[in-house]
Amino acid sequence: MALKVSMALLLCLASLQALLCSAEPAYENPIVEQRADPWIHRHSDGYYYFIGSVPEFNRLVLRRAKTLNELSAAQEVTLWQPDRDSIIGANIWAPELHYLDGQWVIYFAGGPVDTPFKIRMYALTARGDNPLSAKWSEPVRMHTPWDDFSLDATSFEHKGKRYLVWAQKDREKKYNSALYKAELDTPVSIKEPVMKLTEPSLDWEVIGYKVNEGAAVIKKHGRIFMTYSASATDHNYAMGLLWADAESDLMDPASWHKSPEPVFYTNAEHQRFGPGHNSFTVAEDGKTDVLIYHARDYQQLQGSPLTDPNRHARARALQWDERGFPVFGQERGD
Repeated sequence: MALKVSMALLLCLASLQALLCSAEPAYENPIVEQRADPWIHRHSDGYYYFIGSVPEFNRLVLRRAKTLNELSAAQEVTLWQPDRDSIIGANIWAPELHYLDGQWVIYFAGGPVDTPFKIRMYALTARGDNPLSAKWSEPVRMHTPWDDFSLDATSFEHKGKRYLVWAQKDREKKYNSALYKAELDTPVSIKEPVMKLTEPSLDWEVIGYKVNEGAAVIKKHGRIFMTYSASATDHNYAMGLLWADAESDLMDPASWHKSPEPVFYTNAEHQRFGPGHNSFTVAEDGKTDVLIYHARDYQQLQGSPLTDPNRHARARALQWDERGFPVFGQERGD
């Protein structure tokens, strides 16, 4: 009898250990308040570096912490703010921090004070171990083949090539923005050709504004997955998904596939309105993929989508299905 009890106890303890080991990381959302377009870079020093759009749209700020939950209380440093003579003075949006070719790079967008929606893409660069204390360059313009509204630059590497993906108004001005892609010549310049990845053509992508923007890339299970966001930045904002086979020609539009439905969108039951403009990182365990995104916890805006400051940064473990595709957990509450 004692042997049976001991065996039962051991099996129970083993089951409990397996459950604890398999448990997803939990995050205290929001991880950072009033930071839209959240981007996290986990560096080799073990820190999570967090950057995002501030509600005033007037500066670039950065913070870091050893865990995602500690970001909320981390000290924030202003890395760059335009002076009176700067050609960039308004709508400083969607910064991303990357570490490329041994240097730090921040991609961002902004416009002049007198024409704030004449938005173009720029980059800052710096060297050093800690980007919070590094000396940053003056902004460098990121030129594209045609000069028009452009923003939301992101970068990813695959098979020795580095690419830039960004949102830009099309030459024919049929919509607000589509997603384009090109190889990077240097961390701050692209080379032609430029390919169009996706344009806003589906019903859920054209509510309020005709928009495809805010791309982010995660590589998994032999595929390149790219999320993006669409429609106006109120409760209609939602995330879509593109993917390509990792062995395909990523500069061939035929290599890319597009989900006809959004993969992550408003869920009023869980007070999640207008989720989008995400990034990806890895959890503290070094293996669990984590989705970082912004959302409001109410629908009725305080002013307009741009003047309402309460798009908060959130984190949740990303799941994967049996096909090897990401599961964003539309019905989950985190």
